[in-house]
Amino acid sequence: MTLAFEDYVVARWSRLVRSAVLMGADPHAAEDLVQTALVKVYGAWGRVTRATDPDAYVHRVLINTLIDSRRRRWWREAPTEVLPEAALPDGTDEVLRHDALRVALARLVPGQRQVLVLRYYADLSETQIAAALGISTGTVKSRASRGLAVLESDPTLGSLVTGER
Repeated sequence: MTLAFEDYVVARWSRLVRSAVLMGADPHAAEDLVQTALVKVYGAWGRVTRATDPDAYVHRVLINTLIDSRRRRWWREAPTEVLPEAALPDGTDEVLRHDALRVALARLVPGQRQVLVLRYYADLSETQIAAALGISTGTVKSRASRGLAVLESDPTLGSLVTGER
């Protein structure tokens, strides 16, 4: 019987994190170390399951990951008294637009929402949408038209739908 990677992670996660903490990592760094070690192990999962002791193999990878993280300590952030002058845009406006779009799409009936998502997000043609949903292209056009009308009437989305800024 082959041990599934997901089952192994669920069963051993706590023990691996606890091991990393006991080896000297703080709890948050221990979770990062375990995650990094499991990413490495995932690529060689076939070799791990063929090992005489899979737990020992994974712990060896964890220890090597811990050692590597300490060797590369100088790569990490360094405290500084002077902050850079240039501020980066925080992306709040973009997040608000995406959230408003998700809320507005949730107000549409499912058929309209499906058509609009397939057309404008998945970039499918009307023929492809009709085939995917099992409806006629005429129905695709009418659902798209009605859905866009609903979105255009939303004051927070009107400029997004019409392309105005």
